[in-house]
Amino acid sequence: MQSSIDLTRLPRSVRLGRDADGRAELTYLDERLLPGEECFCSTGSWRCVVDAIKTLAVRGAPAIGAAGAAAVALWAVNEGARGAVSHGCAEAGESFLAELRPVAAEISAARPTAVNLTWATARMESFAKRLVAEGAAPGEVADSLFDEVLRIEREDEKVNRAIGAAGAALIPEHARILTHCNAGSLATVFFGTALGVVYAAAEQGKVERVFADETRPVGQGARLTSWELSRAGVPVTVICDNMAASLMGKEMIDFVVVGADRIAANGDVANKIGTYGVAVLAHHHSIPFYVAAPASTFDVSLPDGSAIPIEERDPSEVLPQPIDGVDVYNPAFDVTPAELISGIITEFGVFPPQDAAREVAARVG
Repeated sequence: MQSSIDLTRLPRSVRLGRDADGRAELTYLDERLLPGEECFCSTGSWRCVVDAIKTLAVRGAPAIGAAGAAAVALWAVNEGARGAVSHGCAEAGESFLAELRPVAAEISAARPTAVNLTWATARMESFAKRLVAEGAAPGEVADSLFDEVLRIEREDEKVNRAIGAAGAALIPEHARILTHCNAGSLATVFFGTALGVVYAAAEQGKVERVFADETRPVGQGARLTSWELSRAGVPVTVICDNMAASLMGKEMIDFVVVGADRIAANGDVANKIGTYGVAVLAHHHSIPFYVAAPASTFDVSLPDGSAIPIEERDPSEVLPQPIDGVDVYNPAFDVTPAELISGIITEFGVFPPQDAAREVAARVG
């Protein structure tokens, strides 16, 4: 099968830069408006970035990790370093760190399930502490934090391409692939995790078609996955979430790959609500079910999925017009047990879910 993939048509979801006055600013694609409008927003306010994460303007675990790191840099360059000037040299560094802590905590709490956000803010805070301990002035720390975000952005694409290469080796020829939610380029800085696997396989001419679950209630599959796959030139069909079983029963699905927002030490995976159901269906129909995620999505502090915090979102996402006497339960994620997962695809290779956290930790060091 001849490949006609064009990834240059995919936008970068987040990018840190500087405005004409040298202030830091984050430019991000407002994914709430897709597929109807491709709108990029720029802000120098870390609070605006937090709001963008909370409202799903920026979404997807790796993307909100990068955005969270960028929010720290926005505070550091545009506010923190300027405020620290009023202190004496001996006090400036500690004052900078003291002000950074609550900012990082607020950014980290913007969405509770995706561990990449906590990972990114912790990385930035730890980096700042090391620089202050080495005697760096607040302005130097701020500029270094800015550069650290650029490293995170570069690392994200590199990691995603490695995940794609590892996962593509699993894809059979003429594959009909099912995915749930959006774990593509729009959910990362660029390229994607689950869809990174699809893109890498499609570049090898292996992909016949992708079936994208609509992903109720926000429609990330219908709005986002279909949009970016079609832009890249990958054949895609949107299906309602309740159609997956029928397609599997008709032997129209060969492979399932999804992303992840947090992976516990035992290999249990939190992902967009509905993923658990897809895994059960795949298991029943003996269809390979894989999870694609970077090392930053693993949380070895949690022994299993029962300890993963699950975000509950506004009832209006499910029921736009309230009905008197009717309650709405709207968890954003569910947890898929490790025993339903064929393997976890990482930048270091593919591992059995029960071994993945240990294998990844050993390679991260």
